[in-house]
Amino acid sequence: MSFSSKPPADARARAESKFHLAERRKSEADQALTEARAAKTAESQKTARLKALRLAKEEADRAAAAAAPPPAKAPAKRKLRVAATA
Repeated sequence: MSFSSKPPADARARAESKFHLAERRKSEADQALTEARAAKTAESQKTARLKALRLAKEEADRAAAAAAPPPAKAPAKRKLRVAATA
């Protein structure tokens, strides 16, 4: 029996193929994670911008309501009393 210290060429090729596949998957996972983080950041910024706009509009509406005169009240209606006939 002879033992060689050098692995067969096809074993080395398979190992390199697995390594490159793992590296490509890791690279794709890192890219997907980066894209997900960017999307989350963009969504957070959009939410903050819309909240600021909503709060500004609510404040403007409150200021306009405070500046406007209160609506005039309608005069109270008189109730008619009907005499009971027995």
